[in-house]
Amino acid sequence: MSILESLGNSGYVLALCFAACGSAYGTGAAGMAVLGAWKKCFLQNKNAPFTLVAFVGAPLSQTIYGMILMNAIKGAPETIDPLAKFTIGLMGGLAMGLSSWLQGKAGAMASDALAEAEKGFGNYIMVLGIIETVALFVMVFLMTTLR
Repeated sequence: MSILESLGNSGYVLALCFAACGSAYGTGAAGMAVLGAWKKCFLQNKNAPFTLVAFVGAPLSQTIYGMILMNAIKGAPETIDPLAKFTIGLMGGLAMGLSSWLQGKAGAMASDALAEAEKGFGNYIMVLGIIETVALFVMVFLMTTLR
């Protein structure tokens, strides 16, 4: 196996790793904000909404998208250039990871807003869904290049 082939085969690992790193950052950011929002609620003797957990979990799906892209890269035909596989894994993983991280940051803001205003959950989830769509587009569009 040549160095170029080895490089191409490592592309599938990058797709999953970078997507998962973004999920970790995103869930961490949202999780810390949710804990703070619950604390505010407890201090004000208000109900601490359990629905805030949805904001913490939202960035996890990008790890699944990274896994799907990883499997697509692994199963790509031999005719696909190894450098293309590497680039697809690297850039796809980075884009999905960034989407996940920013989704978590938006979830952090949403948790603070929901805890304080006690309304707007649907609006906040829509924003997270739009950010999620970036990762879906990246996954699908890159998978189409692997045919």
